[in-house]
Order: sequence, then structure tokens, then C-alpha cells
Amino acid sequence: MKPSTAITAILMVAITTVAHAIGPAPAPLAQRETLTIGFVKVGHLAPMLNVEEELKKFNVDVKRAEFVRYADARTALLSNSVDISAVGPGDLAIAASQGSKNLVGLTGVGGSLKNLVVRKGVVINDWKDLAGKKIGIAPGSAVWFQWAMTMIEKGVPYNTFTPVNIQGGGTAFIQALKRGDIDAMVLWEPFESQAVADGDAYFAKGLEYSQAKAVGAELGMLAASREALTNKKEAIRRFMWVYLNAEEQMRKNNELFADAYAKYTGLPLAVTKESSKIIKLGGVLTKEQVRLQAEAAFKQGIVLKDVSADAAALYDDSIARDIKR
Repeated sequence: MKPSTAITAILMVAITTVAHAIGPAPAPLAQRETLTIGFVKVGHLAPMLNVEEELKKFNVDVKRAEFVRYADARTALLSNSVDISAVGPGDLAIAASQGSKNLVGLTGVGGSLKNLVVRKGVVINDWKDLAGKKIGIAPGSAVWFQWAMTMIEKGVPYNTFTPVNIQGGGTAFIQALKRGDIDAMVLWEPFESQAVADGDAYFAKGLEYSQAKAVGAELGMLAASREALTNKKEAIRRFMWVYLNAEEQMRKNNELFADAYAKYTGLPLAVTKESSKIIKLGGVLTKEQVRLQAEAAFKQGIVLKDVSADAAALYDDSIARDIKR
């Protein structure tokens, strides 16, 4: 086995989730309830595909709210505009730094290796190759946090490259890459695999950034507003069962995952088949990892005070643990 292959194998073991049997389905609610759910169209949230239909069986109706960015979903949760949504793992630190306790993390959703996506014709094989390159980033995003913390832990100065801030979703990154506005991009699936599948980019295997001690490999987090968790806990419990049950089925069957991924995001199956090989469904987030992220965010000036204990206190995966036997 080549050294790079061996390292990749070790990293994949590190983010492979432990199998858990999902407990029996809960009974339908005695009275009909409505949940407002945030939908973010990324591959690791493919288990969201059929939640509306499935929740009807539990006497729960769904109102949809679609978001392009985790940051927008976080704002909606904090303002009680939605009851539950996926956000970034680092959003607990941001909420805590704002003095809010209305965001409660429920479980992680998956992990993956993260390699810099580089435009064809540009050579980036090692960290030293970043010098003088224009890298597209989404400041404050979950993947940006992974990237920045990895550079710090490796001792690579952030000013080695020229950051290009890109607003909006992953399509804006791909367009910037196609135009030649950027040499590489710190992005998320399915847009990483889409750029590679289209022949516009390649994965820089020497620049893997999912294993920073301060951040880890977690791709997202299901979270609820504290108000919803207080007033609609049993409806949220049923949502969690539906989601985790679908997640477990897709985790066991990559073809099922790729198909749901394609339907959920609207991407071609050829793209999602490749992308689904990279993502390992099932959360790898822990309370300790939330604390470490918040601590690192403070040390790097991302948040202005140390809220590591407060952020960790906002993570409560007890419902998920009850469902997973």
C-alpha cells in the first residue's frame, strides 16, 4: 500500500461511524402537530428526502423552509422562524457568543475526508504550493473553519494564499472556478465532486483538512430551537426517528444513498454516485468536540470571548442516543 493510500485508509477509519440499531418506531402523536423544518440541499442531508411523507404517519405535518447556507438556517432557528434544521457544528459557539441559548444541537450528520478542489492546469500538490494562489472561501462556513484550523495546526500561515470571499451557494464557487477567477476552492459536497466530474477540477490529495483536532470531520448538525424543543419535543422526537432511520438505511446501502442524494439535491446520479463514496453518514460530533471548536474559535478571534463551556452545554444528543440502541 502506498503511503498516501495508507494515510487515507487510516483517516477513513477515523470517521467511520459505529453501527447502531435504530429502536422501534414511536407511536403517532395523539393530536396533530406541525413542525417547521429547514432544508439545506447538500448530500449529507439526503435522509431529509422523504421526511414530510414519513412524518404524516406520526401525525406530524411539515412546513418547509429552504436555505442555501447553514448561517441562514442558524438565524432562522435563533429567531424561532423554524423549529428544526441542519446547521454547522461551529454554530453553537456563535450562538453562545451572542448570549443566546435558543439553539440546541441534537446530533451530527456525517463525516468525510476533505481535499482542496483545484482548477485543472493549476498545480497544488502540497501546502507549500498554496503560495500566490487564489483560493475561493466562504468565511465562517463549516468547511472554512476546518480549513483555517488545519492550516494553524500545520503551521502554515493563512496569508500564504490570497483568499477570495464568495457569497451564495456552491454554484457560485464552480462558476468562479470555470472563469478562472480562483485557482482552487474550499467547498462542500456535492459541488466538490460536481466540479471534478465536469472535468474542471481535481482533488489535491496532499491537502486534506478534515482532521484538525479543533474541528474534526463533522459535516453538519441537526439542531432545534429551544422553544420548539420545549413545546414540541415529542414531534421533534418523531422527526429524529424518521431522519435517523433513513440515515441508517442509506448508510448500509450506498446505492440507496446515491439515489436519495440525487433526488434531494437535483444533481445527476453520476455525480452523486461518486460523492456518496466520500461521505460517511452518521454523526461524529461530540460534546467535547463542540467545546474544542468553541475554544479554537476564541483563540483565533472568530468569536470574541471564550464560550467553550457554554457552547458544549448547548449540545444535547440524548434523543438521538435514545433512538439508537
